[in-house]
Amino acid sequence: MAPSETSPPRDTAAPPRRSRMQDMVRSLRHRNFQLFFSGQLISLIGTWMDTVAEAWLVYRLTHSSLLLGIASFASQIPVFLLAPLGGLVADRFNRHRVVISTQSISMLLAGTLSFLTLTRRVTVADVIILAALMGCVNAFDIPARQAFLVDMVGREDLMNAIALNSSMFNGARVIGPSIAGILVASIGEGWCFFANAVSYIAVIAGLLLMKIERTHVQRRAVSPIEHIAEGFRFVRNTRPIAAILLLLGLVSLVGMPYTVLMPVFATRILHGNASTLGVLMGATGIGALMGALLLASRTEVRGLGRFVFISCAGFGSSLIIFSFSRWYALSVALLVPVGFCMMVQMASSNTLIQAMVPDSLRGRTMAVYSMMFMGMAPLGALIAGASAQRVGAPITVALGGAVAIIGAIIFARHLPKIRVEARQLILAQGMAAGEPAQELNTPAVP
Repeated sequence: MAPSETSPPRDTAAPPRRSRMQDMVRSLRHRNFQLFFSGQLISLIGTWMDTVAEAWLVYRLTHSSLLLGIASFASQIPVFLLAPLGGLVADRFNRHRVVISTQSISMLLAGTLSFLTLTRRVTVADVIILAALMGCVNAFDIPARQAFLVDMVGREDLMNAIALNSSMFNGARVIGPSIAGILVASIGEGWCFFANAVSYIAVIAGLLLMKIERTHVQRRAVSPIEHIAEGFRFVRNTRPIAAILLLLGLVSLVGMPYTVLMPVFATRILHGNASTLGVLMGATGIGALMGALLLASRTEVRGLGRFVFISCAGFGSSLIIFSFSRWYALSVALLVPVGFCMMVQMASSNTLIQAMVPDSLRGRTMAVYSMMFMGMAPLGALIAGASAQRVGAPITVALGGAVAIIGAIIFARHLPKIRVEARQLILAQGMAAGEPAQELNTPAVP
């Protein structure tokens, strides 16, 4: 016989292992995600410039921590109220087209705020109204954009795409506030708003260049109300997802509002200006970027449950220490672990939830995630603004950190009870890498 008939196949060697750097950016091998990543990075820099400039504008016009809280409340409460509708739209309509629509409307709103500010017609009422309208858009944008990730990269690279998306978000957080601080101090807030409006062109262009094969459009005979209720029932009856979202909501309510009070820390406590605010926000972004890159280097969901409660406790502890600082350099340094822990908890929670949810419920589940992540924040911002007016910003931030630590302890005590169900859900959705015996042993998930 010929050698080819008797010899075993020669190509039996395992494929070469990817380097750590290749693992960190593996979802960028998908052309659609490349377009999304590059466009969103530019757009998010503009968004963070807008966020810092808007807070500074409100504080400059009013010198009121309460109105800072009201402005933040107006921008985020629509997410809490309308996110269920956003989840419905994400599961029933083409997510690609939904995201293009929401980004286009956001560009128009940012342009309007820029025009009013540059022509010196802007009032605090204008800022609050436009912030509320942007919040309405975000209520549809966030669930659709989060659910759209799986359409761009598939299940295999979804975890990495979530981490890189968070990296992009926080890389922009480092750059945007720093630029905003310089621009606000030199030429005013209006040009920051203008830059934000122009930055949307990049993400819209990237979206239009995409070729999406899977759209996940559902045609259901049930009513929209029943469709929304189905998503809430799934979250309520799935203990691991419910526990993660409850902790996320608690931290968003009591811990995240510290960002609203940053202008107070920058001026009254650290005796700085808009540039000081930009550096403080940038320090948080550096820490958050580090946390997101840490998660991007992971290739499995094992241990993320422990990441959630440890980072939550670290977030609360860092906030408490920051609240007592009166030194500029120390305050900047302390905001790095604040950002790091915040991002590890948020991105780990997002990854675990998306690993456990079926595609048919992804949009509605991410809508509940949006309600907890962004929807609880405005309530917290309102409470924090009122509290800071009475007892001061430092005590308000310290109390929020203490409650976050308590929430982390409660979650840690319940974690062993929900591990088994979480493991089963992840295996059912095909998100666990490797063989179950290797990757999902007793302490593995979440």
